[in-house]
Amino acid sequence: MWLNLYVKGSVMVAGLCLVGLAANAQQQTPPPSTGDPVADAARKAREEKKNAQKPKKVFTDDDVKPAAPEPASAGGFGGAAGTANPGQPADSGKENPNGEKAWRKKFQDQRDKIAKAEKELEVLQREEDKSQMEYYNDPQKALQEQNTRSEINTIHAKIDAKKQEIEQLKQGLDDLETDLRKSGGDPGWAR
Repeated sequence: MWLNLYVKGSVMVAGLCLVGLAANAQQQTPPPSTGDPVADAARKAREEKKNAQKPKKVFTDDDVKPAAPEPASAGGFGGAAGTANPGQPADSGKENPNGEKAWRKKFQDQRDKIAKAEKELEVLQREEDKSQMEYYNDPQKALQEQNTRSEINTIHAKIDAKKQEIEQLKQGLDDLETDLRKSGGDPGWAR
């Protein structure tokens, strides 16, 4: 008997909860329309505007001002204020061919060429080492290479040419330093 009452009570509580949920759902429905579609659309737009999040600001290059250029004398190395000729303005429309920036670029380009040539020389030397130890599956090719060493000789000729090229590039770097001194530029620009 108690069990029967307990089951009936549980069913009644569940039924009341469902009735409460249904009543709550009816309250959240939009307000009744007034019959005027323009007024209904305006009301709906106001409600959506309240609930909508504001869009986030997206910054573009147009929104950000470029940084102001540093003065030519800031952080410089003694001597003239950033130029080889103190009579010329440091901030002219085109780059001064005898200015610090131009000389530093020339030296960096020359050093890059030397570094590239030295890496190529290193690769050629590795190829030469490999060709001296290489084993050929074809006995004819192995015999030919033992007698003529054509592959090794070709690589060795390339190595000699690359060494000569590096010496010329290093001489060009020395010539640039001489030209810098003759133009009156700061020797620190070569570094």
